[in-house]
Amino acid sequence: MTAKKVLPIIPDNIVVNKIYELRGLKVMLDSDLAALYGVETKRLNEQVGRNPDRFPEDFMFQLTDEEWLNLKSQFATSSWGGRRKPPFVFTEHGILMLSSVLNSKQAIQVNIQIVRILSRIRQFIIDNGELKLEIEEIKKKLNNHDKNIELVFTYLDKLIDKKIGPRKRIGYMPDDL
Repeated sequence: MTAKKVLPIIPDNIVVNKIYELRGLKVMLDSDLAALYGVETKRLNEQVGRNPDRFPEDFMFQLTDEEWLNLKSQFATSSWGGRRKPPFVFTEHGILMLSSVLNSKQAIQVNIQIVRILSRIRQFIIDNGELKLEIEEIKKKLNNHDKNIELVFTYLDKLIDKKIGPRKRIGYMPDDL
């Protein structure tokens, strides 16, 4: 049995731009997911509401008013109309669970694409974690070097400030010459 190759419906960069970080998690808004799946946000949330056991708090949660205002400030929205309450957001696990409640071919293909993108993001973070640690070590060393250089300059300033009297000559010649 050969595996079908699933072609991405939507360019990856569009999907990546719809992934946000909230509460330390990578999440996607219900309205963005609905648009990607080709359904209304209301219908997506209806399906979620009909299957509450599939979406615990770590799979999906509703934004607080403060989080929603902060997120809205990141993209342009009209001043009238729109949502009456803060949106729901889905974590990677919640997005996986959506595939079990939304059965259209488009929803399944987009879901696979989103999961692959999230996996690449996670791998990128893991790969660059070591780099981040190395940069932190270099910063610490530089900070230590700065302190040492500052100390050297302090000692040099003290030496310059000292009054140095006439020095006694060394050798066989008398001092009065």
